Amino acid sequence: MDTGHHDVAQQHFIQALRMAKAGGAVDIGCHIMSNMALQALLRGYHEEAIDMVQGAYERARGRAGHRVLGFAKLIEARAHAKANDARAASAAIAASERCLEVADRDADEPAWIRYFTHTRLASDAVEVHRDLRNPAAAWRWNARADAMNPDSFARSVGLRLTVLATTHLQEHDLDQGLAAGHRAIDILGRVASARARDYVADITTTITPWHREKPVADFLHRAHTELAAVS
Repeated sequence: MDTGHHDVAQQHFIQALRMAKAGGAVDIGCHIMSNMALQALLRGYHEEAIDMVQGAYERARGRAGHRVLGFAKLIEARAHAKANDARAASAAIAASERCLEVADRDADEPAWIRYFTHTRLASDAVEVHRDLRNPAAAWRWNARADAMNPDSFARSVGLRLTVLATTHLQEHDLDQGLAAGHRAIDILGRVASARARDYVADITTTITPWHREKPVADFLHRAHTELAAVS
């Protein structure tokens, strides 16, 4: 998904889902469906994403590990936020947190899901509340996500900084928005990612009311030149 080749990704997801079903791997099947829902969400199909991830969660509930289920609820929260349903998004985040709180008790938790931590949840929650146009809540979650090391999680931290930039712009704070945007480019300029360019494009769209300002023109020049160099 990160390269922007969604058709190819979907083919691989479908093949992997068939293999998981054939092998009776409920955890893997749920995780694949959650990522397919995320792909649908990134392509703008939030209602489809909600249906997909809710179905994955219900089929896996009581059978999959808590961390796997928590990730599904996080993707559901992101989809509800895109649909502007604050109540459903908050409920899904709370459910995701509850899953994480008991995940360490799962004796046979698969190693591949351990990347999903409270810090990762907090990072995605910043975007959830940005989409709900609740910058104050986004900033509170960002304080919990700051533990992510940009050297180890360059793409994730860079994407979160683009989201943080747009929350400041929602509050008409151009200086803070540009500062976060420049930090994002500092990191994402080293990462080959179509998704990174899409996220920076969110800043360039949100910043339109200030397009005549020189600092904005400088930022746009950086975005176009430095991200294009790693495309």
